[in-house]
Order: sequence, then structure tokens, then C-alpha cells
Amino acid sequence: MEDPVIVWLENARRGDVALVGGKNASLGEMIAALAPKGIAVPPGFATSAAAYRSFLAANDLAPRMRDLLDDLAARRGTLPDIARAIRRLIEVAPWPEALAATIIEAYDELCRREGQPNVAVAVRSSATAEDLADASFAGQQETFLNVTGAGPLLDAVRRCFASLFTARAIAYRDTKGFDHLSVALSVGVQLMVRTDIGGSGVMFTIDPETGFDRVVVINAAWGLGETVVQGIVDPDEYVVYKPLLSDTRRVPITEKRRGEKAIKMIYGAGGERTRTVPTAKAERRQLVLDDADILTLARWAVAIEAHYGCPMDIEWGRDGTNGRLYIVQARPETVHAHEDTSVLHTYRIGAKGKTLLEGVAIGEQVVTGEVCLVENVADQADFVDGAILVTHTTDPDWLPVMKRAAAIITDHGGRTSHAAIVSRELGLPALVGTGTATERLHSGQTVTLSCAEGDTGFVYDGPASVTAETLSLTDLPETATKVMLNLANPDAAFRWWRLPSDGVGLARMEFVIANRIKVHPMALVRMEAVRDEAVRQQIEALTEGFDDRSAYFVTGLAQSLARIAAVAHPKRCLVRFSDFKTNEYAGLLGGSAFEPAEENPMLGFRGASRYAADAYRAAFALECRAIAMLRQHIGFTNVAVMVPFCRSVNEADKVLAVMAENGLARGDDGLEVFVMAEIPSNVVLAKSFASRFDGFSIGSNDLTQLTLGVDRDSERLAAIFDENDEAVRWMISTVIREAHAAGAVIGLCGQAPSDHPAFAQFLVGEGIDSISVTPDSFVAVKASVAAAERELARVRAPA
Repeated sequence: MEDPVIVWLENARRGDVALVGGKNASLGEMIAALAPKGIAVPPGFATSAAAYRSFLAANDLAPRMRDLLDDLAARRGTLPDIARAIRRLIEVAPWPEALAATIIEAYDELCRREGQPNVAVAVRSSATAEDLADASFAGQQETFLNVTGAGPLLDAVRRCFASLFTARAIAYRDTKGFDHLSVALSVGVQLMVRTDIGGSGVMFTIDPETGFDRVVVINAAWGLGETVVQGIVDPDEYVVYKPLLSDTRRVPITEKRRGEKAIKMIYGAGGERTRTVPTAKAERRQLVLDDADILTLARWAVAIEAHYGCPMDIEWGRDGTNGRLYIVQARPETVHAHEDTSVLHTYRIGAKGKTLLEGVAIGEQVVTGEVCLVENVADQADFVDGAILVTHTTDPDWLPVMKRAAAIITDHGGRTSHAAIVSRELGLPALVGTGTATERLHSGQTVTLSCAEGDTGFVYDGPASVTAETLSLTDLPETATKVMLNLANPDAAFRWWRLPSDGVGLARMEFVIANRIKVHPMALVRMEAVRDEAVRQQIEALTEGFDDRSAYFVTGLAQSLARIAAVAHPKRCLVRFSDFKTNEYAGLLGGSAFEPAEENPMLGFRGASRYAADAYRAAFALECRAIAMLRQHIGFTNVAVMVPFCRSVNEADKVLAVMAENGLARGDDGLEVFVMAEIPSNVVLAKSFASRFDGFSIGSNDLTQLTLGVDRDSERLAAIFDENDEAVRWMISTVIREAHAAGAVIGLCGQAPSDHPAFAQFLVGEGIDSISVTPDSFVAVKASVAAAERELARVRAPA
């Protein structure tokens, strides 16, 4: 039985790749299997692979195409020239009458189903080798949007056939080992969703950088989705935590980042099917999706992933006429699907030059090299092999030069842009959406591109000191003592999800305030006290879009900490309230208006003493509101909180009372409250502190400083600062014993176990419950703890 020429999408299934290509097979699968779950896919039909082969056969094109491909293999012509010649053969070939009539009949039927003549359709290529689990073929063939009428439809289908032989598609198939004439092309003809007056974008069911499999990452822009895919727009980005989506009481959105969205693609006029125009200022300031739409898309993504049984790369659109969301494409994610999860590659950057640029980091590497600026794809012959490619944006035509680069930097694009997707597939680091790379960098300039510092990447002037390390995660020993992580940078948190940690033992709130919020919280509460006009303007710019400036602090802090809590969930994530010193607080925007000058800030107005004080009480209320949002609204009830530098039990009582006033009463909804054990009074009165808190975390740095009377920042006294000193060890042993006697848990979150394996062994011997360390030292400390536990068991074993 011969294959049909036309297949209606609702009749296609995922096993029909050879018939209608990967894209159309996936659309049919979703219409059949996922429509009952509320997932909307626009209707349409597909021309089959048989239709493509019939077109070639009717015009006797295959022999001439093979001859041209043989010329290419024998180097009797250039790739662009050969590709152009093959496309020309197809584009001028006439339509066989019967084949054209069958396609037009299907289009007329689609119009009848929609109840209107000449409906607008999207015409998309779907190759029979595309969207496989190990080969994405992303953007290799053409798509034509807003096509209306039989004649333009036939022209678009034929141009799709021809696009199977663009230079980029030929090069890609050569790389993947596909025979060019064995691959056929199906064309999907799908009802056009009016995203031109709505919005559209791309989403992944894992974090596309780290492979973190518990989030959905959504990019969104105004207008047609080609601007996002092509990387010519800087989109909004939303991150949703999948395990909490089933709890309808929660809104598990861990990030909402507003993109610039400077342009959008809309329908054209006359013969111009689409055109790109600037977005209105109001659109740039506004998020494309509200919370309800974000959660709907995330739930659809989870359902699609569950149905296919693998991480997915999904395109979506929102119709501006009816407000409805649609899924327009879904394919397997190809970068992380087959990677080795037993090892973790880490890079640490040391001494470096001036920061030249920032952007969205793609990949997790650091590369030093010379810049090669190529602004037009027609000039790619000028590219120097092994250089760092700098350009405005990339599309599939750039693939040949991208393969020759050591790294890539673009002005435009987000994490789902072409440059980002192809860079991941090629294993190259990239920095996209820098805005001004082509203006600020020049060919021959030596720079260091760092994508190893979180979601934000940096370009530094000149070379930098870099340490690379490969951590093996195989055969890590089990330990009775919990080994947890110290995390401060939310942008980098997802990098460490594969570490089999027992949770997060220390998340530093002040790091988030300094690097994400940037504004002193009191300046948001009492803006009138900020007299510096330049500072006021900076604060106004940062808080744009927030009717209540304090909401900027609460939302930003809660969503940033959510990224850290997500890595730990459902295990405990211990968030420490802010522990800036007054000089550090004064360095925040507007901070100088609220902070006193102190001779010794290390022993001054810091930690618990601030929280109930009139000078900071209103700011501490914002910290409490952020934690409440994190736990109650977003849903991370695994978050516990910790009070730092608490000098007395009287101070502890005051802080706990202020927390309760602001919705954080200890025990409510399972809230645990810890206290740092870092002052000798915490050790002396451990029993009293234990009656007020659920546990302790030993801060070995401050405890050493205050036990030995040594300024830990003093270079002259550095040799005396020693956590292994007998007096410090006595303090630690005593507080562990007293905590356990009072029924409280106790851990340590200082640097000592990371630096000294013997110190970890000492802690295990004292019976500590947990040790929290930096991620890069986790594997080594885990091994040290396991060895200490084995030795302890041997010593205690009966003779």
C-alpha cells in the first residue's frame, strides 16, 4: 500500500517520523494523546515524505542533485554554490497537477473546518531525520508564516522542499552522518495562531545550561516566535519548579526576569508576509505572561515530558484575539539527554582583568582567546579558526563558522536563541544578549570569557587565572554524618544539583541582597531619607514596575533564594538572615543615609542586634516577608531560617518576637529556626539557646576570632588564626555536647572542613550531625567523613 500524500495531523503519531518527519509526527501525537488533558495544538495537515519524493521524481531531480553532491564531495565547487544550485533546481520545477490538486484540496478542507476562506497558515518543514533524541536539526529548514491562499501555499511548500538543501542543512547532515537523498521532507500546514498580536516563545523541561531536571524554563516575547528562536530579541525568562506544580495552593515560580524585548515580528502587508517592528515602551516594561499563564505552560510542559518520557524543547504561542495558549512544536532536548552524569566539570576563575561585558552565560566553561569580530555572515571567510566569535546574532547560516570558534559572544538573544542552542550542542561556551559586544570588542583583542559563575557570564580584559577540575560522582560513600552545601550565589546554584548532598546548610542572604537587590532595604522603606539624586535615580530604575518599592526587595529576595531551595528540596535549606557589617550595608545604594560609622564593624551593629532595633526593624520585616513568600506562596517549606551573631538569650527572645509579628512564628507550618554558634556566649549558654531554637550551626570563623581574640582580617595575625587551636576545639566540643544534651541538632558551616580533612575527622569524632561545605570541596569532604566514620567504628568495636 502506497503512503498517502496528505496526512491530517490528528492522524499522525510519534512513530510516523519516516512518513511526516519528526516535527509533524510530534504534533499529531500531542493532538491525539494530550488534547484530552487540555493541551491545545493548532489543527492542520502535513504533506508526506511520499509527496516530496513524488515531486522530485516527476521532475527527474534526484540524479541531477546527486551529481551536484558528488561535485561537492570531490571539491569541484563550494558548499554555498552547490547548495544554491540544488535549491534552484527545486524552486523552478513545476508542480505535478495531481499533487498540487491534492494539497489545495486539503487546504480548502482546513478552511471549511474553520468556517472561513483563505485562512492564514504556518508552513513548516519537517525532515524525516529531524527531532531525534541525538540530533535536533534545530532551524535547519525553513518556516513561512501568515501564508494565505492556494498559490502562496504551494509556493511556500516548494520553498520548504528546497530548504532541505541550504548550505547549513547540508553541513549539518554531513556532521551527523545522514545521506542527503535518503532524508525526505514533510511540510506541516497548520492554522496560524495570532501570536503577532499576542506573544510566543520557547520552553525547556530542564534547565538548558545545567540539565537540572526539576525546573521548566520559559522564554517569552511579544509577537511571532521567530524573534526568540533566531535570537534577535532579549526575551523575558520565567523558571518554574516542577515538583510543586501539583500543589494548587502554591505559585512555584522561582524567577521572573523581564527582558528588553526591543522588537517584535508581526504580520506584514501586501506581498510581505511578516515584518519586524519596534515594541512600544509599555510593552518593554511589561512581562509577556502573567502567573496563571506561566503555570499553565509549565504544567503542559510537564505533561508533554511525561508522555514522551524524556526532556523536551517546546515552542508555544498565545493568540492575541482569544488569549488562548497553544503548543506549536515539541521535540526531544538533545544536549543533556546523553551526557555523562557521573562526573562534574568545574572551573574557578582567580586573578582577572577589568570586566568589559555581561550577558547570559551558555555552558559552564572559561575560555581565553583572541576576539574575531564578524558582523555579517557573508564575511565568515574572514573568521580566524580557534578565535572567539563576536557578532550581533546568529542563525543557522552561521553554523559553519560557529564550529570553528573557541567561544561565541552575541549582542542579542536569550537562553533559547539559536546561538545558545547550537553552542550547547557544539560544547562551546557562549555569552548572549550582551547588548554591545560588537561595539566594545575588536578583532585581535585578548579577552577571557567566563560562563562558570552562574547564569550571568562575563568578558574580562586579557587573560585570567583559571582552575579546572573534574569531580567523579561515582561510588561516593554513604555517611551517617550529613554533608551539606554552603551556597550563596543563586545564579550558580543549579550547577550543583547532581551532588548527592544532604541539603543546604548555609544560604547567605546578604550575598543576594548585595548582588541581586543592590539597594539598602531601609532606602526602599524611607526613600525620602536618600538625598543623593543620582542614587535616587538608580533606585528608581531598579524598582521600575513595582508600585511598592519594598515589593522589589521581597520578590527579588524570595525568588533568588528559591533557586537555592530548589536544589536542596525536599531536604532542609537553611537560610541565614542578613549578616552585613555596617560598612558593608553602607555600600549598598542609599545605605550611607542609614548606617553609622563604626571603629570596629566586625564587633558592632550586626546580626541579631539589628533585627529588633528601631534603625533596622522595618528592613528586617522585609526579610521576614521574603521568607514567608518563599515558604508559603512559592511553596519551599523545606526552608529553615537562622539567626546570626546572637549575643544573648534576651536578644534571641526579641528577634523571635519580631519574626512572629511578621508571619514567621517558630513551629508554624513546620518552620524551624536555628541560631549560629559563633560567639563564646552561645557555647556558655548553649542549654538556654537550645530551649529557644531548633538547632545550632557553628560558625568556625567568628568563633575562632572571638575565642582567640584575633581579627580574622588581619594579615599580621593570620598565622595565629587557627580553627585547630585547642581552645577553639574545646568550644566546638562543648557546644556539640550541650546541644545534644538539650535535644537540638548541630552542624558546622565554616571553611575549616573544606581546607583541612583532619578537622572534618575531629568533628565526626565529636558526633556532629552535619558538616556544610563549599560545593567544590564536597567530594573530598565526603570521603574524609566516610574515612573518619570507618576509623571511629573500628576503634569502638569490641576487641
